[in-house]
This record gives sequence, structure tokens and C-alpha cells, in this order.
Amino acid sequence: MSSLQPLNSLLEHTTVARDAALGAHRSALAAVAAAQAQAAQLTEYRQEYAQRFGTQFQRAGAIELLQCYQGFMGRLDEAVAQQQRLLAQAIERGDAAKAVLLSAELRVASVRKLIERRVAEGVRTQDRNEQKATDELASRAAWQRLAGAAPGAVALGML
Repeated sequence: MSSLQPLNSLLEHTTVARDAALGAHRSALAAVAAAQAQAAQLTEYRQEYAQRFGTQFQRAGAIELLQCYQGFMGRLDEAVAQQQRLLAQAIERGDAAKAVLLSAELRVASVRKLIERRVAEGVRTQDRNEQKATDELASRAAWQRLAGAAPGAVALGML
């Protein structure tokens, strides 16, 4: 079974790599969730701000106030758009981390399957060797019985 030592080392290495990929995937999912929450918060704030000040402009107001409102809404729109880009990037990183994780899980499963096959092959080889030894022992016992029962029968059997 010492022939399995390299495979066990490989399994350990691939398991460590898979665990690292799992951690990266979890971090990427957390970043996506945070980006989504930030985007939702910015969008909600923009809607609330537009509602609050939209009614104020139905009344007569100063042009300077309207310009400030429009400038701030423009900056809010830019912030929302920037956050949407950040969210898209976080989703891409999450998808890439998921692909890496799936690949690492596949490698771990492949190495485990290879170890299982090698162990099964070793068991089959050991079973064949035991069967061969048992057959040989039975054959010798049969020859010894024949040799002890009829010395002439052995000579006839050899012709």
C-alpha cells in the first residue's frame, strides 16, 4: 500500500487547493452581496431624494435650488452607474471563482476515484495471489495423496 503514498499526497494537495478555492468563492459571493446591497441602497436613496424634492419644484422656487438639485441628481446617477459596474465586476469575479472551485472539486474527486481504483486493483491482485496459492496447495495435496495411495498411478498419470 506504500504505492498509494504519492496519490495520498496528491489528494492532500488537491484538497488544500479546493479549500482555498472554496474560500475565494465565498469571499467573491460576499463581495457580490455587498455590491448588490450598496447598489440597492444608492438606488433607493436616489428615488427617495427625487420624491422629496420633486414635490418642492412643483411650487415656485429659486433657479439656484433647481440647479443644485440637478447637479446632485447627476452625481447620484453617476454613483449608481459606477456601483452597477462594480456589481457586474463582482459577479464576473464570483463566476470565475465558482469555475475555479468546480475545477478543484473535480480534481479532488478524480484523485479519490483513482485511489479507490488502485485499492480495488490491489485487493484483486491479493485475492488472485491467495487463490493461486490455495490452488497450488490443493494441487500439491492431491499429488501427495495420489503418490501415497498408488505409486504406480503417479507414473501412469505422467505418461
